[in-house]
Amino acid sequence: MTERPVDLSKFPSTARRSLFSARKFALMASVVAGLGAAVYGFAPQQADIFTSAAHAQVNTEVRKVERPIGFADIVERVKPSVISVKINIAEKASKGDDSANKDDDSPFQPGSPMERFFRRFGGPDGLPPGMRGGPRGGRGPVTGQGSGFFISADGFAVTNNHVVDGADKVEVTMDDGKTYTAKVIGTDPRTDLALIKVAGRTDFPFAKLSDSKPRIGDWVLAVGNPFGLGGTVTAGIVSASGRDIGNGPYDDFIQIDAPVNKGNSGGPAFDTNGEVMGVNTAIYSPSGGSVGIAFSIPASTVKNVIAQLRDKGTVSRGWIGVQIQPVTSDIADSLGMKKAEGALVAEPQANGPAAKAGIQSGDVITAVNGEPVKDAKELARTIGGLAPGNAVKLNVLQKGQDKVVNLTLGQLPNTIEAKADTDKDDKGGLSKGTGVPKLGLTVAPANSVAGAGREGVVVTEVDPKSAAAERGFKEGDVILEVGGKSVASAGEVREAIDAARTDNKNSVLMRVKSGGSSRFVAVPLAKG
Repeated sequence: MTERPVDLSKFPSTARRSLFSARKFALMASVVAGLGAAVYGFAPQQADIFTSAAHAQVNTEVRKVERPIGFADIVERVKPSVISVKINIAEKASKGDDSANKDDDSPFQPGSPMERFFRRFGGPDGLPPGMRGGPRGGRGPVTGQGSGFFISADGFAVTNNHVVDGADKVEVTMDDGKTYTAKVIGTDPRTDLALIKVAGRTDFPFAKLSDSKPRIGDWVLAVGNPFGLGGTVTAGIVSASGRDIGNGPYDDFIQIDAPVNKGNSGGPAFDTNGEVMGVNTAIYSPSGGSVGIAFSIPASTVKNVIAQLRDKGTVSRGWIGVQIQPVTSDIADSLGMKKAEGALVAEPQANGPAAKAGIQSGDVITAVNGEPVKDAKELARTIGGLAPGNAVKLNVLQKGQDKVVNLTLGQLPNTIEAKADTDKDDKGGLSKGTGVPKLGLTVAPANSVAGAGREGVVVTEVDPKSAAAERGFKEGDVILEVGGKSVASAGEVREAIDAARTDNKNSVLMRVKSGGSSRFVAVPLAKG
């Protein structure tokens, strides 16, 4: 029933005052009742006269809230498979090699601008200063600690290459405290993986490498031996995938935020199924300690490498013999490509499979066996993951035309032949040359400068405010091609630039030799 509004004007004044008083009383009563319920909520020891059905329902709902789910069950199952790896390097110490005592744990070359930011956390320097073996800060035998994990019941275990590299003796300690001597079966510096073997038992607890690719946001558990403290578990999530930290051509790291530190190196990163999604190998750390950014080698890479190490002790990779670089948006525009994808061939190596199959400098490899190639790194990983001797089909963009090239993979050489650094050659004094104002460069024919070779033009001066300077040109660089045409003089350089302008190009592509290697550089064309 709907209550009708009351017309107070029809009541006498005394009646209106009585009605107001009645309403005030009712309002005060309701407030008191509300306060009583509130007081009861904070003072459950009060009498039951305030108990209501609504309050009982709230209590029931609170009791239904689940406790946070932990990882204890997973840890209890997988932790026994994780081992502490202790190494002893007597040879370095006997030679008085002080470098063994330095904090040389960066995946970058010494002196690299990024060296101080990236840290590894294992190997001879897996322990902080003061915790290493040997008198006088390491003059005796050098020791270090890392982590690892069993992958089979017969004692095969995985760790990092830099953990056991150069070790004269390797010992592993299990979660139950038992210690065994291990033998290094094989190592792969390019992926920083190593396979070791413990003999004497066939019932070691072991972990399974995951068959699935982790998703960003998945839970991850890192288990290892930080600072030699013993088995330690930390948790976090997968922060990113496909990370390239400049460690090599096969970088494809999983980034995690589970805290890891020195001594965790070589240890496993588990998913919530209790399977190994990756092997912890490096951290990003300005301080050397954990800042929540760590990198793990994906299980898919570990499987491929470890299988080869187990079979023959070494890793063989496919090789097509090309020097490649990424396709930037400027380069794509210069080549008339719609998307900046694929791998640009800077230079095919003489007598390599690619050169023999007709691949040329300036070609863009867009697919391997029908699978698109996203960038230069992906091409390197794809080819490196194939066995030498395999026949492959490459889709190539050559001088604006799509073509298919068939070739047989060679074997990646273990060492790369050193090339002469033209920057250090005696140029006989760089002449002033002829200016190319539109680029901010001054060039001279290469055959007129001692040590510069017979092809191209040598850069003798760079305007520091020019687009060429921004693209990294420096004195002594040799420009071999401009806009796909070979050049031997400043005039030919200007002609090639004018041709690019006529074709309405925003930039011109140049092939440049610097430091003994070639690369392509897209230089923006100034308007006017």
